[in-house]
Amino acid sequence: MGKRSRQRQKNQQNGKPGGRDDRDNAGWGAGYADIVKENKLFEQYYQELGLVPSGEFDRFMAALREPLPATIRITGYKSHAQEILHWLKDKYFKEIQEVEIDGQKFEAPQALSWYPDELAWHTNMSRKILRKSPLLEKFHQFLVSETESGNISRQEAVSMIPPLLLKIEPHHKILDMCAAPGSKTAQLIEMLHSDMDVPFPEGFVIANDVDNKRCYLLVHQAKRLNSPCIMVVNHDASNIPRLQVDAEDGKKGILFYDRILCDVPCSGDGTMRKNIDVWKKWTTSNSLHLHGLQLRIAVRGVEQLAVGGRMVYSTCSLNPIEDEAVIASLLEKGEGALELADASAELPGLKWMPGVSSWKLMTKEGQWYKDWSEVPESRHTQIRPTMFPPPDPEKLSAMKLQRCMRILPHHQNTGGFFVAVLVKTAPMPWNKRLPKLRNKDLASSSAPQTEDSPGGTGAPDTPLSGPLEGAKEEEVGGSEHAVKEESGNGEQRQEPPKDRACGPPPSKKMKLFGFKEDPFVFLTEDDPVFPPIQNFYDLSPDFPKQNVLTRTHEGKKRHLYMVSKELRNVLINNSERMKVINTGVKVWSRNSDGEQFGCAFRLAQEGIYTLYPYIRSRLITVSVEDIKVLLTQENPYLSKLQDRAHSQAKQIGMGSIVLRYQPNPSNPDEPQCPIELCGWRGKTSIRAFVPRNERFHYLRMLGVEVFREKQGVGKPGAKGPAEEEGPKGEPESRDDHDGGKDAVSDSKGNRADQAAT
Repeated sequence: MGKRSRQRQKNQQNGKPGGRDDRDNAGWGAGYADIVKENKLFEQYYQELGLVPSGEFDRFMAALREPLPATIRITGYKSHAQEILHWLKDKYFKEIQEVEIDGQKFEAPQALSWYPDELAWHTNMSRKILRKSPLLEKFHQFLVSETESGNISRQEAVSMIPPLLLKIEPHHKILDMCAAPGSKTAQLIEMLHSDMDVPFPEGFVIANDVDNKRCYLLVHQAKRLNSPCIMVVNHDASNIPRLQVDAEDGKKGILFYDRILCDVPCSGDGTMRKNIDVWKKWTTSNSLHLHGLQLRIAVRGVEQLAVGGRMVYSTCSLNPIEDEAVIASLLEKGEGALELADASAELPGLKWMPGVSSWKLMTKEGQWYKDWSEVPESRHTQIRPTMFPPPDPEKLSAMKLQRCMRILPHHQNTGGFFVAVLVKTAPMPWNKRLPKLRNKDLASSSAPQTEDSPGGTGAPDTPLSGPLEGAKEEEVGGSEHAVKEESGNGEQRQEPPKDRACGPPPSKKMKLFGFKEDPFVFLTEDDPVFPPIQNFYDLSPDFPKQNVLTRTHEGKKRHLYMVSKELRNVLINNSERMKVINTGVKVWSRNSDGEQFGCAFRLAQEGIYTLYPYIRSRLITVSVEDIKVLLTQENPYLSKLQDRAHSQAKQIGMGSIVLRYQPNPSNPDEPQCPIELCGWRGKTSIRAFVPRNERFHYLRMLGVEVFREKQGVGKPGAKGPAEEEGPKGEPESRDDHDGGKDAVSDSKGNRADQAAT
């Protein structure tokens, strides 16, 4: 028994509260019972600033003390999104309308009025209620299962706003600077894949986070969407390297991004409804400490933004020091190269307050300062000029800070949030010349514009010896904004800027930590692994072999992954300059016993939607009834398939196959979206290789209700519906080893109980 368990047991014996059960029974805010939702300094500060409309401050504070509604978002790029929406509206939401639990009435979920296509919903049910109420058990299991299979994301409503304001198109090159935990990144990926008939959009998402461990959380979020157009990297956002790519003319060019999401670290006082400890920890010092970092990250972002591109700056803080002060400083330093876009009409139905052009600064001791001239010299290290509004009224008016958007919690029952949309109209003033490239070829950008670089100095002229070296601030992250003068010993020294508008803050040196990742090795087109795969699956001639990679230089290749052509370009040209955590979607996995059938690699379900357009053989067209058989029975005989699928299966040899369902428009009761599943044709049987939660997802689409009957019942190691091992003991899915029992009921009410893994 661990130390915490012993203490919890001791407390219970002594009649003291403690442990998980006590937290669960403590009502909303479980685990924070000792935190009082009061902070006089917070109230004093925001009352004085006047950000909340007159007469609404009490409502504002009352909303912050209320629980945050649970919010879900249906992933919009998958062709199954409308099917999930149909199931939610016609089944689960109808079952829980006006449900009453412990005397408290809960409203049915409502669609967010400002989110497109009814793909985002919110309810006043807390997570605790969803987990604990027997009336909501099926709905909760549905949410958990669909979340794990990537079809639903549980995400705070205001967090969904920045990706929508980026106005992403499938060809855009996107940088997410502070991406973890990844809910906004998932939205960006969805928007890239708005057309599911295009397996490789021209655009891509590079998702970055400074925290190595949080990068793996980011990978988990991104992997649920099975996209070949996402790369996760680990860098300090204020010093993220400038990347080079092969331009269309064959020379090396600098990569500028069409869209950048700059969701910076913040004090988080807009999250008090869900992060209860903010009440206790909040002080004005938090914003003063973060302002400089936020500005450095924003500056680095606009440096790497293409001219004509759009950057969204956002925080979950309501404090102008972290919000308008950063935007104003950025606009001032840009000297006309940036402008605030008017996004007021882009999300109809969203209520927001315009940005302010006047604010004050308060220390944690309660001392107020209206402008920089009032700040005593003893505080100059904590308080900087960029934290105040620009002193020139004409310049301040030209910035149009009222175009910033501040979301207040009491207006639409959300968290607090701030967002601003910036458009780049010219290169930044401190970058009026092209940066040097490593190979000394001065080339045009890979982004649409061809003018001078907008981002600091270039890459080092000499090759880097590794990802931890060559990251000098003047080479990778620095900005040539200060005046250089010769010192007495002949060396150059950098004078700090005398005018607050002449350049960005100096950036820090790049440091990389964390685990050493396996290499990303692209296969050559004549690699011996390709001919057996080509022949076995009859791949079309346009299959992009050069986009296939593995994670090892030596030995047998266990898995093969694919990335888009554009991400391959980025990875090949910057492998020494970036710390890449993950990229690519798995399309094939080695199955040594498959060699006797002609191919040692079987298809992976994760990459089937990427790979399917290129496969011309080993295809079996299945019906709704066939899919039900394949997903609910273990290793069914070929004879259990309907005539068409049975006939096709008999003509195919043993080995990996694709099971394809085509919708029938004349039968609206059946799913109206195509389904591709990986399978295996045995000697006399056939099976589907699909992870458990995806199986449940497809079964629900077919009218089969799947739910966990009782926790703790079932045999460890037993398998769920049609969940079995791959050829010769290679398991396809190892999810959720919780010993629960899964009940599968078809639309006629017939049910088969099978133990889950």
